[in-house]
Amino acid sequence: MASTTRPRRKYNRREALAGYLFLTPWIIGFLVFTVGAMIYSLVISFSSYNLATNSARPIGFANYAQLFEDPRVGVSLANTLFYAVMAVPLEIAFALVLALLLNRMGRGAGVFRTLYYLPKMTPAVATAAVFFLLLNGNSGAINEGLAVFGIQGPQWLVDPDWVKPSIVLMALWTVSGTMVIFLAALKNVPVELYEVASLDGAGPVRKFFSITLPMISGAMFFNVIVLSIAAFQVFDQAYLLFWRDQSNASPEASLFYAIYLFQQAFRQFNFGFAAAMAWLLFVIIMIVTVIQVRFGNRFVYYEADR
Repeated sequence: MASTTRPRRKYNRREALAGYLFLTPWIIGFLVFTVGAMIYSLVISFSSYNLATNSARPIGFANYAQLFEDPRVGVSLANTLFYAVMAVPLEIAFALVLALLLNRMGRGAGVFRTLYYLPKMTPAVATAAVFFLLLNGNSGAINEGLAVFGIQGPQWLVDPDWVKPSIVLMALWTVSGTMVIFLAALKNVPVELYEVASLDGAGPVRKFFSITLPMISGAMFFNVIVLSIAAFQVFDQAYLLFWRDQSNASPEASLFYAIYLFQQAFRQFNFGFAAAMAWLLFVIIMIVTVIQVRFGNRFVYYEADR
């Protein structure tokens, strides 16, 4: 008995050693480029660090105090929160509708799945160029389409009330990643549950709320958290639509937190203040995520709870 156990333990140790060796490049990269960068940013957040002159001097909590004094920090944070509240539910709903449609398809589902995922593979610059033409208030395709029904389209890229909705529309264009997760969850819902519900006389709406939603609640929970984190870090859409050309005055409604952080770091070279902004955003995301986990976890159906 002992003779068979020792070779097995030796084999397991070799397997573990091989696994750690394969993980070593990732571990080194994580420690240097993630943990190391976070520690370094925390250090310089307590200093006045100017990249242009490569000079740094300790200033204590002055950068964090400035976060509450700079009005543009509050404006950018408010814009980001408003965007997150608007974008996340719409992205969840739109992705779920697409996943439900694909799940009902039989032959040809693979083709449509590929077509729906293509926007995710499109470069952000190309997507922004397309939406810049679509959202043009005077000759854009969206407003021309609304004019067919007698609706006066807004100035999407100029009117402050429509700036954030225009960015949300652009975000919906790349919702296919969320759709794929929902589709995988829908494929795992047992067909027997729908058959039993049909025998009991349940209609499509009742099946959706009593079977589909509870069974995919785990994927819903995951997508809400991931999309919320991404919404707080929104940058590409707003920057490419409004802030890429610095010669034009961009509406303040498009000033998101990540954009203002970028301006402080790479336009004004105020890296200490930018690092403090990054850590404030990290704390906010952590608080929001903890709240979502504490309260959202109650509505997630787990197989072990049956």
